[in-house]
Amino acid sequence: MKVVVALGGNALLERGEPPVAEIQQKHVIAAVEALAPLAREHDLVITHGNGPQVGLLALESARDPDLPHPYPFDSLVAETQGMIGYFLLQALENALPGQQVVGLITQTLVADDDPAFANPTKFVGPVYGESEAQTLARRWGWQVRLDGNSWRRVVASPEPQGIIELPTVKVLLADGAVVICAGGGGIPVRRSPDGQLHGVEAVVDKDATTALLAENLAADALLLLTDVPAVELDYGKPTARSINRISAHELERLQFPSGSMGPKVAAACRFVRRTHNVAAIGRLGDAAELLAGAAGTTIYDSTSQRES
Repeated sequence: MKVVVALGGNALLERGEPPVAEIQQKHVIAAVEALAPLAREHDLVITHGNGPQVGLLALESARDPDLPHPYPFDSLVAETQGMIGYFLLQALENALPGQQVVGLITQTLVADDDPAFANPTKFVGPVYGESEAQTLARRWGWQVRLDGNSWRRVVASPEPQGIIELPTVKVLLADGAVVICAGGGGIPVRRSPDGQLHGVEAVVDKDATTALLAENLAADALLLLTDVPAVELDYGKPTARSINRISAHELERLQFPSGSMGPKVAAACRFVRRTHNVAAIGRLGDAAELLAGAAGTTIYDSTSQRES
């Protein structure tokens, strides 16, 4: 099978942990332990989030007295792709001796007129209390929003229109490599009328890009891995209950938080509707069980034979 897997931010850094390299590498090694069985049996493509890391780099860049202005977000996304890609590359090569593994810097095409530029929603960086968040917002010109019980910076998150390096990913996958790509949703770029590519000040949603990548690769399955065991109704309430199996049509009719589960549900449903294959959302450590339909939430196409 051809499987595309998206690692959530928890694969590298749990909420409240200091963003030091050794902690992130420890989490990556644990993530790879869960992914290695899939890589041994299937053609595997791995994407990853970068919200905490890109936000930290943006803050450091803004504070650097040697810089006349901060680095743009497209460059910062590229930096996080290189760092996180290196962590994953090394851990996978150590876990899978003899297996080809490639980390690919990847650009994602977005539209200049995407309405997301006027309504930033993508959480980046560390969490803050309300007072500190508002102070930083005034100081640096940020926009901040409530993320669960904490506050975080938000930036524009336009919809992915295409993946520039898709042909290269296909070649590498056909050659038997495990491919790490589209990290942090891909480096956001636009194409000018003369056909040239240019960076964009944004962070593309990782799950949306991963779903598009999986669709374009004709993947058999899409796994969106996070720190919760399954999609839940009434999340965080005494009435919370897990969804084990549901059609994309039914799932799309339900409401989920836009800053957390909402993008994953939307991405999974989009992939299922467009390919008629399955997607699953669940805990990173349950990756193999998710693919087998024995854990997490399986999303299927109600018009396909998978419904039966």
